[in-house]
Amino acid sequence: MNASFDTDVLIIGAGPAGSATAILLAAAGVRVVLVEQHAFPRQKVCGECLSAGALALLDELGVGEDLRALAAPEIRQVGWMGIERSVVAAFPRCASGAHPYGRAIGRDRLDTLLIGRARSLGVRVLQPAKVRHVTGTPGHFLCTVGLQVDAAAHRSSRAAANQLWLARVVIDAHGSWEQGPQVDEPHPRPAALRTPPREADLFAFKAIFVKSTLPPGLLPVIAFPGGYGGMVVADNGRTTLACCIRRDALRLSRAGMPGAPAGLAVAATLRSCRGVAEALASAEQEGAWLSVGPIRPGIRVDGDADIFRVGNAAGETHPLIGEGINMALQSARLVATRVSRLVDSRIDASSLHAANRAYAKQWRAAFGSRLRYATWYAQMAMRPAWAGALSGLLRTRPSLMTHAARWAGKASAATLTVIEDGI
Repeated sequence: MNASFDTDVLIIGAGPAGSATAILLAAAGVRVVLVEQHAFPRQKVCGECLSAGALALLDELGVGEDLRALAAPEIRQVGWMGIERSVVAAFPRCASGAHPYGRAIGRDRLDTLLIGRARSLGVRVLQPAKVRHVTGTPGHFLCTVGLQVDAAAHRSSRAAANQLWLARVVIDAHGSWEQGPQVDEPHPRPAALRTPPREADLFAFKAIFVKSTLPPGLLPVIAFPGGYGGMVVADNGRTTLACCIRRDALRLSRAGMPGAPAGLAVAATLRSCRGVAEALASAEQEGAWLSVGPIRPGIRVDGDADIFRVGNAAGETHPLIGEGINMALQSARLVATRVSRLVDSRIDASSLHAANRAYAKQWRAAFGSRLRYATWYAQMAMRPAWAGALSGLLRTRPSLMTHAARWAGKASAATLTVIEDGI
């Protein structure tokens, strides 16, 4: 062990949820250390759409102006790309707040802006580094952090030096498909993260293209047997193509292209949708296909746990509705409000669990219906018979897509407030 340090709050993961939580806590005068295992900038398998509400939250975080200077034009159209036909409708306008429509920006740029803002507020950032073990009790957590060190000074590029951090509160913001740290607490990791492989497991893929003919400002849903996806023109004219595909459908795709990488097999499946094939006919791929999985949407926030969970670690919706980043930012606001109050007092198991239960209750109230709606919509897109019927309905009534986007929260302002309950 090379060194020992202390902090009020240690946050695991510097994606939108982790960095936003760090920014809000630092602005409230809380000492924060933020641990991120990857070097930035980096691409990530994730949608790149920011709703109008998310833009308002990013303004509050202090990165809105810089982000808008980089982001693509406003998203003003929503679409449906089935196997044979595409349908386009107006995107719902957000009636309140400073931003009527959302925008799109690459995760490489968004994450870099947020972590830079956290640093500017005095957050101690450890990157690249990984939290390997969390032990102790509320108010006195001991966190072992492995820091990647200069490869030139060591024989192995994987050489790392360990630090021991004493933290009053720990917040888990790591990706749901990634292996988090070992946490010694009475409650094990949620069952949703420990279930054996299933045919219905979803795997996510993403690639970046340039010179596509997809109109800027259009956000189409892509429906194909066993999966769903989306496309959008983000910053610098880069078109993001992302999808989720069931394990059994992925196996079938790869069987049709023996020996080919999984990304190429998925690309061939996506191009079976006429709209995708047309948009990418003259496009050039930038970099390789990225993939992660399995993704298992569901609620993982746990009010009886010793640590707080935020972002995808707390709960994840089907990516189909593109609300992941918005939910990450909103949940960061919820947890930061609870934790900033908590660190101003004496922390023990009773006070921490009370705060965590209050946070979990509000998380479920804020996002539960969104998860249920996304599950229904995803099942419609992945089942050929249902998708065919829905495609036919949308051709006759395209305005249904406008209503669907509104039901998914795409036109909602950032109006979450913390319930005043004496906690």
